[in-house]
Amino acid sequence: MSRATTLPEAPPALAVEVFDSHCHLDMHDHLAVADAVAAARSVGVRRIMTIGCDLESSRWAARAAAEHADVYAGVAIHPNETAGVDDATLAEIAALAGQPGVRAVGETGLDYYRDRAGSADQQRSFRAHIDIAKRTGKALVIHDREAHDDVLRVLAEEGAPEKVVFHCFSGGAELARTCAELGYVMSFAGNVTFKNAGDLREALAVAPLDLLLVETDAPFLTPMPYRGRPNASYLIPLTVRFMAETRGVPVDELCAAIAATGERLFGPWD
Repeated sequence: MSRATTLPEAPPALAVEVFDSHCHLDMHDHLAVADAVAAARSVGVRRIMTIGCDLESSRWAARAAAEHADVYAGVAIHPNETAGVDDATLAEIAALAGQPGVRAVGETGLDYYRDRAGSADQQRSFRAHIDIAKRTGKALVIHDREAHDDVLRVLAEEGAPEKVVFHCFSGGAELARTCAELGYVMSFAGNVTFKNAGDLREALAVAPLDLLLVETDAPFLTPMPYRGRPNASYLIPLTVRFMAETRGVPVDELCAAIAATGERLFGPWD
């Protein structure tokens, strides 16, 4: 097996437990769910949120949350999968969102980088997911790629849920300030460590500490120095330590803040 397809070695463990607020356990070719949970726990990453992108993966995520104590789920239709999505599909997403192990509606939102679904389908689905999040009281997890203005506009028009997360935050300092004013949480992934991610680091520097989360988006966006290799929740310490250094705060303080924000958004872990 080539180096590019092998898992990186585990980093030193964190002293204060934190959690992975967004990953895709169903896409992990190298780790079974139980192994992914165990590997994460060994480095101080106690909890994992696995996220659905279509109906099948949302069902999978809900089952994983029901079967594994340290896993919660988000369910949604990803904006790139919204072409032709009907009311029956959205009704099933709403039903899944009502399950106790499902703590988020997402990832939903807008993606203008790819053209796999038109903006009209994306916006219709996004509005429906906003409604589901408000009806179920679950956090809304947003995928926003090259669509900042429209994402903010739709949230304003529909009335944002009480709990909103911009997953894999992709804007700069200006968007971070706007999110902070609106009380939206910003989750940073391993790409904040990339050399060309200056805008993300500027956003991280101005985001309030109590509106920060960390994620892997695994198996994607593996942090440096392992970019290009498979990502997993046990690599969260690399991103957390980089975030703490960027902000000039102790790692333990950042971990405690992230854990508190996670419980505020997704509820206490059982």
